[in-house]
Amino acid sequence: MQKEVSTSNEAAWNQGPYEAWTARFGTPQEAAARIVSNPAARLSTLHTWIGDIAGKKVVNLLGSHGSKAIAMALLGAQATVVDIASENARYARELAQAAGVELHYIVSDVLELPEAELTGDYQIVLMEFGILHYFTDLLALMTIVSKLLAPGGRLVLQDFHPITTKLISSRGTTQAIRKHKVDGDYFDTSIEEVEVPYYKFLSADKQKDLKKTRLRRWTLGEVVTAVAEAGLFIEVLKEEPNLSSELFDKGIPKTFTLVAKQL
Repeated sequence: MQKEVSTSNEAAWNQGPYEAWTARFGTPQEAAARIVSNPAARLSTLHTWIGDIAGKKVVNLLGSHGSKAIAMALLGAQATVVDIASENARYARELAQAAGVELHYIVSDVLELPEAELTGDYQIVLMEFGILHYFTDLLALMTIVSKLLAPGGRLVLQDFHPITTKLISSRGTTQAIRKHKVDGDYFDTSIEEVEVPYYKFLSADKQKDLKKTRLRRWTLGEVVTAVAEAGLFIEVLKEEPNLSSELFDKGIPKTFTLVAKQL
C-alpha cells in the first residue's frame, strides 16, 4: 500500500510546484532576500524547539521548497532536505544559492533513502505541517528517523492536530461567525484523495488537470506510539491552539509539537 501511495503522490508533487512557489513566494532570489533578513522568524515557533543549531547537522524530511532548511543554514547549521519532488529541489537549490548558503537536497522517497544517507549523525530531524499523512506506516517512517539521528539527537515534529484534521470541520472567516461541527470519524483509517497543497497557487488552466494526493490521517495516539516503538524517548508533547490568533478557534487544539530524543 505504501509504495502505491508514494508513487501516486510523487506524480502529484511533480506537476509544477516551481511555478506555484514562484507565484506564492516570488522568485528564489526574492524569497531568499526575505529569509536572509530574519532567518529565525522563518522558523517561527520551531526555533523554540530547535534551539541553537550553529555547527549542527540537520535534516528536514519532506522539506519541499527548502525555506526552513535555508533558514537553518543561515543560522549556522549544515542543512539537508529529503523530498520526492524534483521541482521542489530546483526551487530550493536556487533559493540556497541566492541566500549564499550550502544545501544538500536529496530527491527521494524518505522510505527509500539509500543506506549511505542513513548516517546516524544528524543532531536534528525536522518534520513540519502536513507530512505524516503521506505515510501508511508510521513505524517505518520513524525507523528511518531513528537511523538518521545521532545519539542524543532529536526529532522535532510539528503538525496539525488530529482533532481538526479528522474530527472537526470549521466554517466562517471571523470569530463572530466561526462555526465548528463534529462531523468526522477520529478513528477512520481510510485513504482519501485531496488537492495537492500548491494547487491554489497555479492558474485555473493548470489546476484543472492536476492529479490529487492520497493521504492517511493519523490519531495522536498512533503518532506517539510509532515514535516510541522506533526507540525514541519522547520529551515533549505539546498541544497548541490556533497560533495565528488567540481568539480564532478558541478552545480547539489546532497544532501539536512532539520532541523525541535518540538515546
